[in-house]
Amino acid sequence: MVIKKDINKDIFREYDIRGEYPTQIDADTAYTIGLAYGTKIKSLGKTKCVVGHDNRISGKELTDALIEGITSTGINITYIGLVTTPMYYFACLHLGIDTGVMVTASHNPVNDNGFKIALTDYNNACGEAVKELLEVALKGDFAKGDGVIKNIDIKDAYIERILRGIELSKPLKIVVDPANATGSIIVKDIYSRLNLEIIYINEESDGAFPNHHPDPSIEANMEQLKECVLKNDADLGIGLDGDADRLGIIDEKGTFVAADTLMAVIWNDLMSKVENKTALFDVKCSKQLEDEIVRLGGNPFIYRTGNSYLKNKIKEMDLAFGGELSGHLFFRDRWDGFDDGIYASLRLLEILSNTSSPMSKLYENFPKYYSTPEIKVKTTEDKKFKIVDKVKKYCTEKNLDMITVDGIRVTYIDGWALIRASNTGPNLTLRFEATTEERLKEIKEEFENLVNEFNRE
Repeated sequence: MVIKKDINKDIFREYDIRGEYPTQIDADTAYTIGLAYGTKIKSLGKTKCVVGHDNRISGKELTDALIEGITSTGINITYIGLVTTPMYYFACLHLGIDTGVMVTASHNPVNDNGFKIALTDYNNACGEAVKELLEVALKGDFAKGDGVIKNIDIKDAYIERILRGIELSKPLKIVVDPANATGSIIVKDIYSRLNLEIIYINEESDGAFPNHHPDPSIEANMEQLKECVLKNDADLGIGLDGDADRLGIIDEKGTFVAADTLMAVIWNDLMSKVENKTALFDVKCSKQLEDEIVRLGGNPFIYRTGNSYLKNKIKEMDLAFGGELSGHLFFRDRWDGFDDGIYASLRLLEILSNTSSPMSKLYENFPKYYSTPEIKVKTTEDKKFKIVDKVKKYCTEKNLDMITVDGIRVTYIDGWALIRASNTGPNLTLRFEATTEERLKEIKEEFENLVNEFNRE
């Protein structure tokens, strides 16, 4: 391995390191990141870390290079091998090692890969902490030493923990789609221990993701799951993302259930059971969720998008539960606070097993809003932030009500508009919502035209 002196700065994002393999991230990049990471945590007084990787095709190569870099700084590694990101989080807690690296690009396209990094206190590095790691890599003054590698299998301990306290009151029939991604290595071992009739699709581990893109927050990726739920008259369909820290849900009618609706279902079960009734969710979520939280006696708290930000904020505020539209859900009432798509599905199955109502009935009376899916607008890494600034200026001049915790969320009496820079690519993320389809069209057209005009400049 050689030190990558011209390391691509664009891969150092808001809450992880992520880019295309091998054009942006290759073995030398991983080695250099390992050197920078080892140097950084050594300066914080750390002597050991946890390392794991998902099932992407480039995962093992990049992990081997990363490990070589880390051990070259004198840091000892507990290597847990092929795991989901939640299994990696669990391993850190279970082993009492508060720093580590998970090699994953989550739900990104098949050729991407990256690194989720904890520097201290089990918290995913985000914002300035990621930039500091880049600065260490660019400076090139790395620590030296001879770290050792210890191999650990945490599978059985993880299964025991994830099932602890889960009780289903009646049998259910479910369809599970791990999307050939990393969740496929563990799902059968977990669901098989519960009173479930299970049908699996795309259950073979294949880092090329041959059947569909592993992002269950996008309804188009859930078509196979919908068909299988309807064909088998199942109670629920569960889809997992690339590293199994997120989930998507299909109800018994074959309807895609958005994560904000799912959060409202969970709060209907949870609100009366917890003392801290503050409910945190990201700026992309529907007002439907906010309305339900208020109706249940809770306190809505809108925060920025990004699983690292939400996870850290929920911990800081000592909240029982929170989540984001992409499907990251964080339980801290009976769980350890990290996002785990499989665990979230178990909590939903518990709710379903304790009612005579099907999934569709649990949310049919929620307030009705008309909203768009997330709209991605291609731009450049530099330009995306400038466009957001221009939109903010436009809204300020029009004296519009804004939330600016993450991009711009413009709030009207009858709807809202969101324009924010994506944390995972050279895109802008737009979403719109209103009380009527006509008003939705008006809001959408105004801000889409505005963004497109700024993007052409």
